[in-house]
Amino acid sequence: MEKQKIDLYLTTNAKFFEPSAIPIIRQKLENASEESFLSVQACELKDPTVILIISVFLGGLGIDRFMLGDIGMGVLKLLTGGCCGILTIIDWFTISKKAKQANLAAISMLI
Repeated sequence: MEKQKIDLYLTTNAKFFEPSAIPIIRQKLENASEESFLSVQACELKDPTVILIISVFLGGLGIDRFMLGDIGMGVLKLLTGGCCGILTIIDWFTISKKAKQANLAAISMLI
């Protein structure tokens, strides 16, 4: 894989991943085939900032967790009002990291 393509992909999508995950992704992309790289480029990543905003406004309904694919926690938050607001407040501080981890998991499945 061309180093320039990998660098371009990582610089344009760095906000979707934890900084510690960037070298891991770089190494996997260097060893990946062209088809794998194209599928990684086509993968739709979740924006941690958008999910944080949704968590602030609609977190008590569990919509942030539904967007991340965490259906069980989404239903729990929906039925309990975010566990009386406690889980909603915790998610305000952790949902961005969870979104970045979900993005890394999605990319890892494709490579």
